[in-house]
Amino acid sequence: MSLSFLDRFRPQRPAQTPVVFDGLAQVRGYWEGLRQGEALPARAAIDPRGLGGVLDRVFLAERIGRGLVQLRIAGSGLAEFAGMDVRGLPLSCLFAAESRAQLSVTVERAFSEPAVAEVDLGSDRAAGGGLVARLLLLPLADEGGTKLILGAISFAPGPTARCKFQIRSWRDERLPRAPEPQSDAPAAPPVRQFGHLSLVHVSE
Repeated sequence: MSLSFLDRFRPQRPAQTPVVFDGLAQVRGYWEGLRQGEALPARAAIDPRGLGGVLDRVFLAERIGRGLVQLRIAGSGLAEFAGMDVRGLPLSCLFAAESRAQLSVTVERAFSEPAVAEVDLGSDRAAGGGLVARLLLLPLADEGGTKLILGAISFAPGPTARCKFQIRSWRDERLPRAPEPQSDAPAAPPVRQFGHLSLVHVSE
């Protein structure tokens, strides 16, 4: 009698239902709608009315160092999860120490590539457990030398115990770079070298 035959009579484990993270598709769709061609959206173009229903999980963060961002605006859902107002704090404060290095790499790639990033998050109080949240990072156009990112954290259905996030998996989608604007400045005149002298030719 084969093992496969006996397996037919063993109780089967029910297939796990995928976790649905509400709101992330809406935030991504709104961000995509603000893009002009391949250019990243500008901070000034973001209207909170376009994010109605998901503002509690949305944040705006500023790059303050390599792989480090500071939360400038944060929805009430993040404050409730952290048990405090997180505005002015680094995003990494929500993460367990062992996950902060990978968070830094993912954040920096979002800025430098640029790239859209998604990060699956577990709890540091439930090692090996299921997902408790998902993080979405969407880069914005530089603002006077300041690098900004629009983000959202959506929590899995059901109550979420207060914890620090642990990164379970991550993925990013590299975006095509927008073409550099053409300069209207006239080309520099050609320079001809004669020993230690230089002759600059300028046509009248």
